[in-house]
Amino acid sequence: MMKELNLAEIRERIDKIDSEIAKLFEERMNAVHEVAEYKKTKQLPVRDKAREEIVLNNCKKRVQNSAYADGLRKIMAQIIDISCRQEEEYLQSEVSSKAAAQPHGAKIFVGYQGVPGAYSHLALHKYFAGANIEEHNYTLFEDVAQAVKEGEVTYGLLPIENSSTGGITEVYDLVRRYDCHIVGEICVKIEHNLLAYPGTSLDKVTEVYSHPQGFAQCRPFFKQYPKMMQIPYFNTAKGAELVSFKKTDYMAAVAGRQAAELYGLEILASNINANTYNYTRFFVIASEMQEIPNADKITLVVSLKHEPGSLYHMLGSFYHNGLNMLNIESRPIEGKPWEYFFHIDVSGNLHDANVKKAIAEVENSSTYCKVLGNYVGDKI
Repeated sequence: MMKELNLAEIRERIDKIDSEIAKLFEERMNAVHEVAEYKKTKQLPVRDKAREEIVLNNCKKRVQNSAYADGLRKIMAQIIDISCRQEEEYLQSEVSSKAAAQPHGAKIFVGYQGVPGAYSHLALHKYFAGANIEEHNYTLFEDVAQAVKEGEVTYGLLPIENSSTGGITEVYDLVRRYDCHIVGEICVKIEHNLLAYPGTSLDKVTEVYSHPQGFAQCRPFFKQYPKMMQIPYFNTAKGAELVSFKKTDYMAAVAGRQAAELYGLEILASNINANTYNYTRFFVIASEMQEIPNADKITLVVSLKHEPGSLYHMLGSFYHNGLNMLNIESRPIEGKPWEYFFHIDVSGNLHDANVKKAIAEVENSSTYCKVLGNYVGDKI
């Protein structure tokens, strides 16, 4: 006769198994920190796709019941992502610790564009987490670059690219024009909400304030509400600040949840951005180049002869030396019609032999070449 199942006993057995899984997970994370330390000393990138594929393919061999192989593969894929984030946070904390030891002593002076509650403000706190910082906020992106150049602040946070709307071209120009250097980057998830003064109803809103990028990332939402006039403003949090100050029943702002909490606003509609996988990448800039041992990303600006094939041959230098080009943006050169600066992100460390060779080739084939920074790339 078959023994009757006892749910309480089964759950007790599952709890014991979960405890063992938790212990093994903790052991794995401790090993991940050792891997991060090794990669730092050897200047290796965080992600190793070949190694990740081996781990995932081994899932079939590690279960006796093949029906569980797919589930194990999904779990291991998540563990790999968590492990990579752990490595990145560990390496990023190294950069932040380095920043904390700058000439200003215990306090770091950091500038950002906007007001408290802005995504730039969020990026600042994420990047310099745990450091003793003194914040300086500015009205314009250019004000931040100028403050860094003139030594008013040691570091500046500037948004450079959004995963939905692309590069923020003005910032590329400012980094070059003010001769700033990139010493780090941080990615922040963007979750836009429609905010209004408490008691406001959605059907009464006729004016909405936000940065143009915020509106661009929420186009489908506003197509549903054609009576809402989209009014460009300095940035998302500044729009929330205005709505909070005016206290009307017809004004709203597109901003993050942190702005709603800070300015006492109500969320009328949440997560209104079209792309739910919406991130903004921020540059951390300084007046001087910094040498970061575990740097794995390079940003440089190049201009070329105005002749056929010049861009093709320049990009070939990265390909033939095994460098992965991550991004390229063109900006017109003032006073020279149809000639451009190319801002390029590539993987690598300036001390690597293949990187040195590639950059030497680019310098030889260009009319202008400047490395803006070699820093630790932030992965999402």
